[in-house]
Amino acid sequence: MTNHFSISEHVTDIISKCAQSFYALKVLRCHGMGDDALMITFRSVVLAKILYAPPAWPGFANSSDKQRLEAFMRRCVRLNFYRQYDSTVDQLVADLGDGLFAAVLPNNQHVLRCILPERNTH
Repeated sequence: MTNHFSISEHVTDIISKCAQSFYALKVLRCHGMGDDALMITFRSVVLAKILYAPPAWPGFANSSDKQRLEAFMRRCVRLNFYRQYDSTVDQLVADLGDGLFAAVLPNNQHVLRCILPERNTH
């Protein structure tokens, strides 16, 4: 993050690192790895980098940053590394947050449970 509360450099760095992973995925495809295995590998390597610590950065991402991430994801679909592109990066981030709360709320022993406010029963 820069002094101007921008994460543009971070987005550029992440997209660059993820694009480098395309070469490895293409090599795996050439050596016979199936599409399902490639998609699992893509989600584990590439998508994990894009969605790492999402609550920390979306509010600082400007429209240009979001458009670059969306364009990158469209490229992933076009290269057949990711099929289910029916949601935006913002929606993927929101789904991660929802999943986290769904895991924390019912588990009184969860390490993050202590920082949540008390449940409102009204």
